[in-house]
Amino acid sequence: MSYDFDLVVIGSGPAGQKAAVQGAKAGKKVAIVERDKVLGGACVHRGTIPSKTLRENALRVKNMRANAALANFQLAEDTEMVTLINRLDQVLLAHDQYMRKQIDRNNITRIHGRAKFIDSHTLEIARVRDADYCIKAQNIIIATGSFPRKPDNIAVDHEYIFDSDSVLSMLYLPRSLTVLGGGVIASEYASIFQALGVKVTMIDKYPRPLGFLDQDLTDKFVHAFESMGGTWLGEHNVVSAEFDGLAGVITRCDNGLEIKSEKLLCAAGRIANVKDLAIENAGLSLSDRGLIPVDNNLRTSVANIFAAGDVIGPPSLASTSMEQGRRATCNAIGIIMGRIASTIPSGIYAIPELSAVGLTEQQARDKHGEVIVGKANFEEIARGQISDIQDGMLKLICAPDGKELLGVSIVGEGATELIHIGQMALLSQSPVDIFVESIFNFPTLAEAYRVAALSVIGQREQRGKG
Repeated sequence: MSYDFDLVVIGSGPAGQKAAVQGAKAGKKVAIVERDKVLGGACVHRGTIPSKTLRENALRVKNMRANAALANFQLAEDTEMVTLINRLDQVLLAHDQYMRKQIDRNNITRIHGRAKFIDSHTLEIARVRDADYCIKAQNIIIATGSFPRKPDNIAVDHEYIFDSDSVLSMLYLPRSLTVLGGGVIASEYASIFQALGVKVTMIDKYPRPLGFLDQDLTDKFVHAFESMGGTWLGEHNVVSAEFDGLAGVITRCDNGLEIKSEKLLCAAGRIANVKDLAIENAGLSLSDRGLIPVDNNLRTSVANIFAAGDVIGPPSLASTSMEQGRRATCNAIGIIMGRIASTIPSGIYAIPELSAVGLTEQQARDKHGEVIVGKANFEEIARGQISDIQDGMLKLICAPDGKELLGVSIVGEGATELIHIGQMALLSQSPVDIFVESIFNFPTLAEAYRVAALSVIGQREQRGKG
């Protein structure tokens, strides 16, 4: 069978972009199909970059309030959302241009249209103004991302009740907001809007948000969120949420609790975006969770079709999606790869930030027994004191011998950058002593690594005397 392309990638988000570039750099004839006019997918246009742009302004507002003695600042009640993401157009334009140049520089064919499987090697491309046509590819990578899950009992109308794709389309900053969910998206938006002065109530069926993280981190996050004025309601089951017909939203829980708010954000997870892709024509189907199943090589149940990014589900991080895209291509075209790192860092851009790599303390105890844990609170570090950082903490989790590093968890501003120091130590299998032997700039938050490591070594020595 002859093919038009060695590799066709569907979707231009983080996974698709890296998948296409990897194929081109390996000398393959590659095409990338994108239905939107602009490149980047939901990550660039509705998710990661817009929310982080809003977060930057939320941090400025929070800091100006904290420094009220220096500047008497108050956000106007009728603040338009557009003013809070005023740099977004510049950021998006710069990102789109960067991606176009990268794709063109690598001689990747850009196809603007909607892809639909005819069979496992053939895609029909539907275009707005031109006739549909078909292309054949030896290998195909599905990187079409995800879209918000809409529970039946939540009447999302994008005017009073929003999902994570539409929340930034609000015209004005609301006075109050109910956030349904306790995952990454819910935690990020809840803390961002609370930092902007919105009265936020966060509701979830689980006892604490971000349950996959170390409990010390989530405790710090909840404390910081409630210190800003937010309300966390764990172990509450929402039975309905609807516009009251007047000016707000009523959320009802099965214990009889009713919460009234001006707006509501439903962040109840995301499912694979395969609408109109007709994956059944290629022999594919979705899992019970609405995702495309893949094996450890990111291969689907069809040998020449791979999938990467949000379309295959958690961890649904842009950084992970990029690596999955690159690896999917390598696996498809026969480039031998090392094992995918088990030390993938997670970064949650809430206020404050949270980040972790390796095992949590509980996971380490379950696996290794009496582990040794060293902690350093940011308020006890010179840089933390200077910057008045509250609710910041770095935590090193070590094996019972007090030498082997098993995991690093950090909460506080700068966590998503600081985590990479711990990640490198884990990848190089360095003993915890490396943080004491290293000289960190002073004053920096990175100094917390030394403080936490000294705590571990102190406990190790005491354990050795016992």
